[in-house]
Amino acid sequence: MDQSQELLRRPVWRFIDHSAYGPGFNPIHSFAADDAITTAVGAGESPATARAWVHHDTVVLGIQDTKLPFLKEGVQVLEDAGFRVIVRNSGGLAVMLDEGVLNLSLIMPDTEKGIDIDRGYEAMYALIRRMFPGVTIDAYEIVGSYCPGSYDLSIGGKKFAGISQRRLRKGVAVQIYLCVNGSGSDRAEPIRDFYEAAKKGEETKWIYPDIQPDVMASLAELIGINLTIQDVIVRFLQSLKEIGGPLEGGAMSSFEAAAFDGYLVRMIERNEKAFK
Repeated sequence: MDQSQELLRRPVWRFIDHSAYGPGFNPIHSFAADDAITTAVGAGESPATARAWVHHDTVVLGIQDTKLPFLKEGVQVLEDAGFRVIVRNSGGLAVMLDEGVLNLSLIMPDTEKGIDIDRGYEAMYALIRRMFPGVTIDAYEIVGSYCPGSYDLSIGGKKFAGISQRRLRKGVAVQIYLCVNGSGSDRAEPIRDFYEAAKKGEETKWIYPDIQPDVMASLAELIGINLTIQDVIVRFLQSLKEIGGPLEGGAMSSFEAAAFDGYLVRMIERNEKAFK
């Protein structure tokens, strides 16, 4: 077992499933939930935790996006197209969430010597490859994609997933969004429209992507099979069990629920401030 997979070996993994909460599930709650669980896992109050979550018709901006010169105009374009717009509590850039996009979080304690950032990414990459044996999945930046990064996951040069990390109080959350089904290029078009409206070609301190929708695709498009969110969750849990150890179902604890309230307030305040 290589080092990246070794990181996933735990006495037990708790699985929390927030994938079927429906259109009313506010994405702000998901980011607050991951922070609360990360805090609990870091404090030794909770076991390593995997969480699945799905949100409908939402564009999640990164903090950097809030520095765009015409942010309000960009947000208006998205809202006019029927999207809810929120700002997450971590770096990176805008991503699209809908009922065909599965978000997965792996939340682990940051060991005494610290989990190297690349090891966190490599652990998630190893798990996704395990979930789709026989498929060549690459990890490198896909230029022209939304939220580009060195751990964009692609098949044949088309991106279907992006990985991010959040570190908090001795806990690490490695998060991935997987475009499971539907059209990857259709998802990219509203994000392209957002940047065009929010930047208007101006010089900016930060670099924002010049989005080319045809470099994005869904897993179902790329591997040519019908895939549902539930299919991918089953693959995820089987692979995590094979690499990482025993699984148990669970819900957030009272410790996490108390922490969640505080993180939710922070998320709401961050969003109010960003969109003032």
